Amino acid sequence: MNLLFFLLSIFLAVMFAAKKYNNSGYKDASGHSYFDTMTDSGRKGEYLIYRYLERLDGQHKLLANIYLPKADGTTTEIDLIMISATGIYVFESKNYSGWIFGDENSKFWTQSLKGGKKFRFYNPIWQNKKHISVLQNHLGLGSEMFRSYIIFSEHCELKKMFVHSPEVKVMNRDVMFKEMALDVAHLANRLSILEINQIYNDLSRYALADAATKQAHIDAMQWRN
Repeated sequence: MNLLFFLLSIFLAVMFAAKKYNNSGYKDASGHSYFDTMTDSGRKGEYLIYRYLERLDGQHKLLANIYLPKADGTTTEIDLIMISATGIYVFESKNYSGWIFGDENSKFWTQSLKGGKKFRFYNPIWQNKKHISVLQNHLGLGSEMFRSYIIFSEHCELKKMFVHSPEVKVMNRDVMFKEMALDVAHLANRLSILEINQIYNDLSRYALADAATKQAHIDAMQWRN
């Protein structure tokens, strides 16, 4: 009886979470099913960020998994974009655990896990800077229109983090909503509702990429590495 109750509780919890997912705009924005998202750490992190952004006040539009073409014929993949009156916010999601050490000026950052295991990963500020550069060139807008957010899971601790650029923020996901709400509330308006919709409609063409586009992006990344 206890086992049956336990299994029923799990089933109901999954059904509730799936319903919440289906009610989120992330499903339509990304094209990913609940199962595909929950079984992929990266997608799950993006979904959780998207849910926070949906709750923000004011006129804004959200995009997920944009494969934007570059001048060399390859693409850059942008996790999440929010277009609002105060500018264009570009998000790089890192759904990591452990301790994170990083400096904006260092090419590689370090993830330290229990047991002494350490892993290096490419500086996500530099990674997102490249995304913003492609986005800026595509839209023909000045750099002042863009803000870079590097979002880590709340399951990691940012031990030593040095960020020098005022338009760049690095934080855990559980404090992101408060930081974003402050930005949206206090930064000067730069875009009209018409401009927000125009930019959204333009970039929407590069969402929901087909399998061939995704594979070409992966192949190009592997070739560069």
